[in-house]
Amino acid sequence: MTIRWSVGVEAEGDRIIAHDEVVELADAVAPSGGIATGIGSNRYGAQVVVIAETREEAIERGTQTFTAAARTAGLPVFPIVRVEAISEEEDAEDGPE
Repeated sequence: MTIRWSVGVEAEGDRIIAHDEVVELADAVAPSGGIATGIGSNRYGAQVVVIAETREEAIERGTQTFTAAARTAGLPVFPIVRVEAISEEEDAEDGPE
């Protein structure tokens, strides 16, 4: 069964990321229901929504989406230092009671 997953990915490197670069990343992840972070730090990241059957598949798809968006945004290729995925069902379980 395929479900929606929220996948967070961060890359870290050796220079500070400018405001305009994060805006470009935000524009690139917007079609995936995404948001971007990283202004003024040596990391940039995004949270995107993917459809997948398993966490592993969600992480793979989310990472691919993130990498393509970073390339589209013209960001430097930094190593990925964090990836996490939460399913829509898990998120609902953690919600307000």
